[in-house]
Amino acid sequence: MKEFIQTLKNIWSLKELRDKILFTLGIILVYRFASYISLPAINLAEVGDLLEHYKNQGGNKQGAGLLGLLSSFTGGAFSHASVMALGIMPYISASIIVQLMGMAIPYLQKLQKDGESGRNTLNQITRWLTIGVCLVQAPSYLTSITQLFLPYAQFQSAYYVEPNSIMFWLPSIVILVGGSVFAMWLGEKITDKGIGNGISILIMVGILSRLPEAFVQEMAVQNGKGGMGSIMILIEVLFWMLVVLLAVILSVAVRKIPIQYVSRAQARGGVNKNLMQGARQWIPLKVNAAGVMPIIFAQALMFVPGLLTKFDESNTFLAGFKNVFSWQYNVLFALLIIIFSFFYTAITIPVNQMADDLKRNGGLVPKVRPGKETADYLDDILSKITLPGAIFLSIFAVLPAIVHGSFVQTDAFALFFGGTSLLIMVGVILDTVQQINTYLLNHHYDGLMQSKLSRTTGY
Repeated sequence: MKEFIQTLKNIWSLKELRDKILFTLGIILVYRFASYISLPAINLAEVGDLLEHYKNQGGNKQGAGLLGLLSSFTGGAFSHASVMALGIMPYISASIIVQLMGMAIPYLQKLQKDGESGRNTLNQITRWLTIGVCLVQAPSYLTSITQLFLPYAQFQSAYYVEPNSIMFWLPSIVILVGGSVFAMWLGEKITDKGIGNGISILIMVGILSRLPEAFVQEMAVQNGKGGMGSIMILIEVLFWMLVVLLAVILSVAVRKIPIQYVSRAQARGGVNKNLMQGARQWIPLKVNAAGVMPIIFAQALMFVPGLLTKFDESNTFLAGFKNVFSWQYNVLFALLIIIFSFFYTAITIPVNQMADDLKRNGGLVPKVRPGKETADYLDDILSKITLPGAIFLSIFAVLPAIVHGSFVQTDAFALFFGGTSLLIMVGVILDTVQQINTYLLNHHYDGLMQSKLSRTTGY
């Protein structure tokens, strides 16, 4: 505990690091404030009643798929008709599109290899594509709040302007696009002048903002059951902490592939003779190299089975796909996550390029020939560790459905026991802590390293 307090003091004593953290907190405050500003045509005072009505009609389950994911990423702005309703998700979508297109378009491949100038051009392409995605998503969102979330026929006072008129659609689309671009700008400012990972931090803040409300709702339900309510809350918190610990392990788990570098002089004298004299390093292959992307891809496709119910609304099996807590939904969801884990890992981990870089720099994997055999070896190892990683990722994704009802009573709190929200929170927090630690090691190593070094070296 003393070391933790000392680390906090070290962080605050560094003016540059302190300014970065305060700047980041200021941007977060602006982002959260903007998420509570409703569209000009929407009566904010009526939104709470409308959402309550929608939940009572069962919308909290049927709309908790991709729409629920978007709402959690925006800290509730999506479901509150905010000017920031689209949030940062259009930028995320544009980034994924550019990344996938980079595998097929030579021009984008060239930009990826052009260093700083190429990255700047790619960022500019992503920004313009973000606006294009917004222009597609904004009308879809307005359709949802006029036909699904905010039923105009029953709640006419929710609108200041006729929702089917051009005076409602045109200004609302412009404002939604501007809100998403503003969120993108805020994220980039955190990356440039804050502690980094600006886009990810905004997503994490949106997710965390819903945790207190979800926990209070769960406490109210459990306490309403009598004397065992407090004990159940304690058990739930302990179990949630265990789930978070397992999520951390999944996020940081790697398989280390030993490699050895041999200098050119040694190589001329014979690699086998001087092998042990080369520098020894590792290639860390992550068990969950795809991160949360398989869950996002799978969740984006899960609306398709729900559409099938329109052809046969009496079919109870198909009707189960409309409920994110049903076994039908979660079995298919888990299978899609496993498939997308292999797919996304295969397209984002360039084993051939890794093997070529090793060969070019005089590195090799012991007992494996450089070149194609090294690439095949890395691909084989990656496939073997991706399978358990994909299985654990799918378990995390369906865990909310497992604990819901029998263990956790409310939908909102159950969603924090796994899925995209939990993994994003864990991943972003780990990255942020690592950046702060790196900054301390580089600028103020006496506070963080001194106690550890003294135990191992005696200095």
